[in-house]
Amino acid sequence: MIRDITIGQYYPADSILHRLDPRVKISCTLLYLISLFLFKSVLGYVIAGCFLAGVIWLSKVPVKFIVKGLKPIVMLLMITVIFNLFLTNEGDVLVKVWIFKITEGGLRTAVFMAIRLVFLIAGSTIMTLTTTPNALTDGIEKLLRPLNKIHVPVHEIAMMMSIALRFIPILLEETDKIMKAQIARGADLESGNIIQKAKNMIPILVPLFVSAFRRANDLAMAMEARCYRGGDGRTKMKPLVYHSRDYLSYTVMAAYLVVVVGIGRYVPFHLWIF
Repeated sequence: MIRDITIGQYYPADSILHRLDPRVKISCTLLYLISLFLFKSVLGYVIAGCFLAGVIWLSKVPVKFIVKGLKPIVMLLMITVIFNLFLTNEGDVLVKVWIFKITEGGLRTAVFMAIRLVFLIAGSTIMTLTTTPNALTDGIEKLLRPLNKIHVPVHEIAMMMSIALRFIPILLEETDKIMKAQIARGADLESGNIIQKAKNMIPILVPLFVSAFRRANDLAMAMEARCYRGGDGRTKMKPLVYHSRDYLSYTVMAAYLVVVVGIGRYVPFHLWIF
């Protein structure tokens, strides 16, 4: 399960998405995630799914790699489906067992919420898989630069996000090594109830926190040794410049939003979430 987490990882490939400006990918990803809440019809989800499938195809990232990244949210997905399935009482009753009942509206809500959650994770995963942490940091800093006028430490915020993204794969690998080492020493991490399983995690969490603090201290000392003093007066080795493909991406995203908003507001459809 630890190896299935793909957040913060970069998948090297030669695709048009990898060559896009990070500001374009960040902006378009946010707009896509927002668009998932602008419609309530099956047709809207079909268009959003086709758009996401086209982006995945252009990224040249294997589909199985993206599906692997969805495995850690299976439990969250099941909880979301169960809550919407049994707590939404709209429409005709399809199944009733004791005090629990599944209605037509509850079934639709559960299905569409599950699809929405999958699209949310897959869409955000594509951005991190096709963007290096350095490029992602530069893009965030560039987009938030207007906040400098109200004395918001944009560079420091972007630097913290970059360090966090870099540490995610490292800490996941460290966790995997610690778990294997504890199992080799006879630790039982699977049996018992929830409380016992929580106690079994202590031999993993303690060395993991020690390792994380040690790495953070080493990083801080390295930055001080190189006279790092924040973003004032610093220049970029690779300045961000928009190209024609970036403007084309904005145009495609704008067309997609027009279609989605039009469907959500003007196109009637017989299957609605609410």
